[in-house]
Amino acid sequence: MEIDPDKLSAKIQEAKQGNQSAFNYLLDRFWNDVYGFQLKKTHNEYESEDITIQTFSKAFKKIDTFDSNYSFATWLIAISKNIHIDQIRKKKSSIRSGTTIENEDLVYEIADETPGIEDKLIKEQNLEQLLADIKQLKPQYQEVINLRFFQEMSYKEIAGNLNEPMNNIKVKLLRAKKLLAQIIEQRKA
Repeated sequence: MEIDPDKLSAKIQEAKQGNQSAFNYLLDRFWNDVYGFQLKKTHNEYESEDITIQTFSKAFKKIDTFDSNYSFATWLIAISKNIHIDQIRKKKSSIRSGTTIENEDLVYEIADETPGIEDKLIKEQNLEQLLADIKQLKPQYQEVINLRFFQEMSYKEIAGNLNEPMNNIKVKLLRAKKLLAQIIEQRKA
């Protein structure tokens, strides 16, 4: 899919200013590129998805460091490649050392502008059908949807509950809402 360089540049600038729809656009546009790259490397869907989530989490946190003289896709792939290398190193390491957890207050906050298109679609559904649709998602996505929308936990509470960085939770939730909206749309068609 061809992308207009001017539109991409504008979306990156909007993301640098914390615009949620710009983050959604970048996630939607580049998810398959990063996921496909990792799938070729790992040959494992779950590991590829986890690395892709971490990639977008790190990219959104460090979006201010992106240099527009370079390709955004290449920047994401480089981040993804480094995360994969780090995971390989951790697996090979025989010493289990405690990792330092960054101060969550310093995490780059992605604004939560609600309701989005996905949110509107989700709320239109009756509960029984919605639960059936959610069950079609992978377990990790079912879990974040449940914690966020049914247990009404904040991002910080979900991150603590799942023992994951807050940015990973935000990316998982963005992805889960997008996939759920697609399931609902396909059923309606």
